[in-house]
Amino acid sequence: MKYIKQFLIIVFVSFLGELFNCLIPLPIPGSIYGMILMFILLCSGILKLEQVKKTGKFLLDIMPIMFIPSAVGIMSQFEQLKDIWFQIILITITTTIITIAITGLSSQAIIRWKKRKESKKNECSE
Repeated sequence: MKYIKQFLIIVFVSFLGELFNCLIPLPIPGSIYGMILMFILLCSGILKLEQVKKTGKFLLDIMPIMFIPSAVGIMSQFEQLKDIWFQIILITITTTIITIAITGLSSQAIIRWKKRKESKKNECSE
């Protein structure tokens, strides 16, 4: 029952992201709105990590399986893609590097922000 509740919370936040996508006229996918909303809810304490942790871990564990249908679809369209395979690989490598860099920089910024917040909290309590 706990997994169902956690899954429903994740699905509801994803649904809200899709709703934001319909309401806000920006070219941003609903899934991004959902991730930002989940981040805000977790950082603000409105949603506790324990309320979604186990199901979130399960979903991350099975994520590679979710890419199998798209990989099969790409393989079945190889004839149409064989003329542009170099561009596809170049774009894939470039975007992967950019994603890793942005993720790393964002993580470092959040860690620094939390450390500053904790040090200010410790200074105030002294």
